[in-house]
Amino acid sequence: MSAPAKTKRFADCMAERADLWRDADYEAPVSAAVAAIVAAIRGRGRVFFFGNGGSAAQAQHLAAEFSGRFMLERPGWAGLALTVDTSALTAIANDYGFDRIFARQLEGLAHAGDVAVGITTSGKSANVIEGLKMARARGATTIALTGNGGGPIVASADIAIVGPHGPSWKVQEVQFALGHIICELAEAELAGS
Repeated sequence: MSAPAKTKRFADCMAERADLWRDADYEAPVSAAVAAIVAAIRGRGRVFFFGNGGSAAQAQHLAAEFSGRFMLERPGWAGLALTVDTSALTAIANDYGFDRIFARQLEGLAHAGDVAVGITTSGKSANVIEGLKMARARGATTIALTGNGGGPIVASADIAIVGPHGPSWKVQEVQFALGHIICELAEAELAGS
């Protein structure tokens, strides 16, 4: 690829990413998610994150931001990724089916005062939907981080943060940024700044 072609491709990539945020209103659902998470942490509750593939990686990343830190020195928060225990995942999938891998874990872990964050780019991941349903049944606040119009997962979420339409990478880029925004705002509120 020639230097001018590379320069044009770079400019096109940046313009595509700017378009991901155009005409989107994330303020209300993000504020609601932050409020739910802050309430959970103040009440010594836990925040569970889960998804498949790239969304599983995002779940682990966000759980690490919560249990470690994002920008501020602070006590660790109970942020847990349900995607990291391969023994539980494979045993549950084998015994109950792949659609139950998150629901079964949340049946034993989630309580009122906790928050469950299901991440899916399509909004159609059956195991993520089942996980949110179980978390809700256990009294936890449910948050869907999704895209492409929301999909069926929205019905299982108390709070739905719906990203852009398009391929997974576009939705994931917005979800990644929104996850960091949520971490930053929660830290600021809990630190009183």
